[in-house]
Amino acid sequence: MAKRLIPTLNRVLIEKIVPPSKTTAGILLPEKSSKLNSGKVVAVGPGALDKSGNKIPVAVKEGDTVLLPEYGGTQVKLGEKEYHLFRDDDILGTLHD
Repeated sequence: MAKRLIPTLNRVLIEKIVPPSKTTAGILLPEKSSKLNSGKVVAVGPGALDKSGNKIPVAVKEGDTVLLPEYGGTQVKLGEKEYHLFRDDDILGTLHD
C-alpha cells in the first residue's frame, strides 16, 4: 500500500516535470535546451493562519502545473517516486497552455 502525504499549513507537494532527454526520433537534446523548472501539484495543505487567526488558503490546487524556483524545497521519497515540498509563497506561478 502506497503512503499518501498530506502537507501541513501552506505547504504544497510537487512532482517535478522532467523534460525528455531525446526526441521521439531518437535525437539527443542538450540538457539546457528547454529546461523549465516546473512541476505538477500532487497535494495541498489546508493553508496557514494569519496573526488574527484567519486562514489564508493556498494559492494553487491539485493538478496545477507550477513554475518552481531553481533552488529550495524539501525532497521527499514515497515508494519509488520522488517529490518536493514547497511553501505556497515559494511557488513562482502557474503554467497554462
